[in-house]
Amino acid sequence: MKFKRELTNGILIFVLMGIYFLIMESAKLSHIFYLRIFNIVFVIYGVNRTIKGNYEAGVRGYFTHLMGAMMTSMIGAVLSIAALLVYLKSKGGAGYLNDHPMRYIFGSETTSVEYFCIGLFFEAAAASLAVSFCLMQYWKDKVEVINKVD
Repeated sequence: MKFKRELTNGILIFVLMGIYFLIMESAKLSHIFYLRIFNIVFVIYGVNRTIKGNYEAGVRGYFTHLMGAMMTSMIGAVLSIAALLVYLKSKGGAGYLNDHPMRYIFGSETTSVEYFCIGLFFEAAAASLAVSFCLMQYWKDKVEVINKVD
């Protein structure tokens, strides 16, 4: 397993999500929940690239692939949350966040931007696990078929 692949794909997730959310914010569409949840597509794309690259490189072991997948998604999540923290602070902090529809993620007014980002981190960790496990099951079946052909 090459950490470079996980880092590259994690940064790719971060860049794609950043561009997507900046486009949504500038188009005044950030209040639409279904568009905000679409970011999972970028996570799936980046994690899938990592798993596929590891299989093509001959990396073996379910746990190795799973850890690579989780590292990729968590790198993307941590970078994205850090960028969001900087963005929210530059826009006015909790005041901006409470006026923004994004606050409905947790259902109440936010007392601090840091607490909001911590909550997002736990949400991202759960999503990372789910995406990683689902994609591992997908690739596990594909690899078993490839191995039977060889």
